[in-house]
Amino acid sequence: MRYARILALTGGMWWGTMACPGGVVSLPAMADEPQSAVVVVYHRFGEDAYPSTSVTIEQFEQHLAILDEGGYRVLPLEEIVRGLAGERELPDRTVAITVDDTYRSILTEAMPRFLDRGFPFTVFINTDAVNNSLTSVSWDDVRAMHEAGVAIGGQSAGHGHMAFMDRGRIEEDLARMTSDFINELGFVPKLFAYPYGEFSAELAAMLRDVGYDAAFGQHSGVAVEGADLFAVPRFALNERFGTPERFRTIVEALPLPVTDSLPLDMVIRRHSPNPPHIGFTVAEYVGALDRLACFPSHGSEVALEILDRRVEVRLDRPFPPGRSRVNCTLPATEGRYRWLGIPFLVPGGEEG
Repeated sequence: MRYARILALTGGMWWGTMACPGGVVSLPAMADEPQSAVVVVYHRFGEDAYPSTSVTIEQFEQHLAILDEGGYRVLPLEEIVRGLAGERELPDRTVAITVDDTYRSILTEAMPRFLDRGFPFTVFINTDAVNNSLTSVSWDDVRAMHEAGVAIGGQSAGHGHMAFMDRGRIEEDLARMTSDFINELGFVPKLFAYPYGEFSAELAAMLRDVGYDAAFGQHSGVAVEGADLFAVPRFALNERFGTPERFRTIVEALPLPVTDSLPLDMVIRRHSPNPPHIGFTVAEYVGALDRLACFPSHGSEVALEILDRRVEVRLDRPFPPGRSRVNCTLPATEGRYRWLGIPFLVPGGEEG
């Protein structure tokens, strides 16, 4: 019954995430645990023709009310990155708001509501769309947003499937984006969002080498101090997964800190084993792991092997082409859950 309810909430899809049922919980949130924050990502607002990437206006206003009334601290994303790097303190229930792509509903629906409540937010921009698309905001709009206090991040120039691009194509795309930002805004953002949430170890290393401070995916999970700043998770919101119940669950989530994670790359290449060998070591302070549960998005049966702090996740069938993930959760106190999302990407999906 518990498994069925969780699957109903997650939907077993890339956009789906884990909302666990309430009831008895056993694992405390320790006062000395690392700093953490929940980062959410929107794309469209009130664009009912695109339910997989849009939230309804009613849902959006419910989210804002929850943040406004629930004792959460909505902080600028760059301040959260500083906290994750150990450079500032982050209070409990810290949340960051991000918006990917450049749809006009950012300007017409989201921005007035965010500013009215005093909520900082970051818009990640793919510059080709601003240059060319009739459905995108313009550079004048971007400048107006920035002047109003909206933070601007980079999301490539062409919004391609960068994890499958060769190094030369990635360098060309990043150079074009950089030129656009310098010419239009006079600066280059220090934060980056991977298009579609897809990234590889090589792409992350390239962004680090050229001077970005952090990069963000779209795999669910809680950002935690000490983890890789170039694989920061975000909870994605859309009509199906934008209910008030789910939103409360994710903004209440705590991190599930792990080390020695396998595999080292989210991309399962053609010569790599599929299903991959998945394993990680959970921090000691988290406590007992007997209620740890992991759920793959493609519906595979799961066998967990737990030896002391080491967890091995065994799946009975391969991930399909495209984006997939494994979500692992563990009960904490006050109805909260620790949450780890592990993304995977198999060639042969949308990238062709």
